[in-house]
Amino acid sequence: MTATEATGLAEPGLEAHFDEVIAAEQRIEPRDWMPDAYRATLIRQIAQHAHSEIIGMQPEGNWLTRAPSLRRKAILLAKAQDEAGHGLYLYAAAETLGIDRAELTEKLISGRQKYSSIFNYPTLTFADVGVIGWLVDGAAICNQVPLCRCSYGPYARAMVRICKEESFHQRQGYELLITLMRGTDAQRRMVQDAVDRWWWPSLMMFGPSDGDSPNTARSMAWRIKRHTNDELRQRFVDMTVPQAEHLGVTLPDPALSWNEARGSWDFGEPDWSELKQVIKGQGPCNEQRVERRRAAHEDGAWVREAALAYARKRRSEGGADHD
Repeated sequence: MTATEATGLAEPGLEAHFDEVIAAEQRIEPRDWMPDAYRATLIRQIAQHAHSEIIGMQPEGNWLTRAPSLRRKAILLAKAQDEAGHGLYLYAAAETLGIDRAELTEKLISGRQKYSSIFNYPTLTFADVGVIGWLVDGAAICNQVPLCRCSYGPYARAMVRICKEESFHQRQGYELLITLMRGTDAQRRMVQDAVDRWWWPSLMMFGPSDGDSPNTARSMAWRIKRHTNDELRQRFVDMTVPQAEHLGVTLPDPALSWNEARGSWDFGEPDWSELKQVIKGQGPCNEQRVERRRAAHEDGAWVREAALAYARKRRSEGGADHD
């Protein structure tokens, strides 16, 4: 399937050039012609990614005031700062497609756009901070590294820095878990409990199975995505099982077994009904996450208004000097 076959549009000259660029593994840039459906797909994906970075600060932010040491607090603060930066990079990339970040924020807090399902689960203990770094950021890395080769230039370039920082976050999470596993029996039980709760939601981060994914084929035809959901999920499992063994935790999947013929790990089927419920807004923390984002947006209105007034004043003063 070519990119034009995926769109159903009919502007032969422009679409032919678009297809040639995609087929040649080159980049589409903001001023280039692109099919409306390509633009809409990118806005949906980049917006969801940006929203996830911003909402994703909340679960771990729950532990900022309760971190067990100044070092752990500093690490957690640095990570939250990184995630905020990721959101800004991605909103900026989305704006190159002709949509304003204020509109994207409004769509998020009104429920018209989604963020990653994983951030609708609670962080019950400090071990969750480590497991999020290890499993959730690990899954994000599997999903996002191929996006550095995305066909849309601004998105691909933003992902280069994001992936480097996500890799650092994963190492921080794993280091925290190693420290806890070398501690008391209670600390080891705390880590195992966190792994039990986050393992399946982490597998569901990659989205539904390929047969139930409505956007994968078109996104791959356009080189937005490079791998299917199931391929990425398998890559994540194969990467994570040896890490779990080294860490000394048990992954909560009785079907997990090494497949000698395939050279990879077999694993069980996630509970897709749970994923559907979370996506519909019925997860453990859906309402809380969106309400906090809405409150933060409203509380920050005076900052935006002040910045706008200052910008207008500077433009006015500049105009007067020019005259």
